Amino acid sequence: MAAQTEESDCAREQTKAEQDVDQVRQRAVRDQQRLDSGAVTSPKDLENLQREIVSLAKRQGDLEDVVLEVMERREAAQERVAELTERVGSVQGRIDDATARRDAAFEEIDGEVATVSKEREVIAGSVPADLLKLYDKLREQQGGIGAAKLYARTCQGCRQELAITELSEIRSAAPDTVVRCENCRRILVRTAESGL
Repeated sequence: MAAQTEESDCAREQTKAEQDVDQVRQRAVRDQQRLDSGAVTSPKDLENLQREIVSLAKRQGDLEDVVLEVMERREAAQERVAELTERVGSVQGRIDDATARRDAAFEEIDGEVATVSKEREVIAGSVPADLLKLYDKLREQQGGIGAAKLYARTCQGCRQELAITELSEIRSAAPDTVVRCENCRRILVRTAESGL
């Protein structure tokens, strides 16, 4: 926006400078016509008119230099606008691409959530209500994870190795008994890799 504003300012400045040059040129042409027509006969008036024509020619040259300087600045501003416009287009293209990838990922995640939610409903139907209630309560307290695998005598929820006495109690518990980690209170899922 700043580059576009600079270019616009230069365009206005250039138009004004060109109008100034045109006015000086027209006045010089009028004075030259008066001089050439012979309408001015007084030597003093002739001398003043010639001096004014020389002065106008110098003024015109100065103004044309100003026009050239403004044109150069405007051209530089136009190049900057073009460069920045191209960069904005490139960045917008990357934003559009990232947005499309994000939207596709959201769709995929939403699909997975729907599938997992259906699977959970089926599994939850086979779990006793009191155990499901405990699990949901622990999930809420533990950041979404209510049960953790017991792997190599370590709770995978809190990553703490269980004490020998705790392991001994778990080892002697019936397979359908709900056992919990003493550290994080999550339900422990026992497998062949539990290290019992």
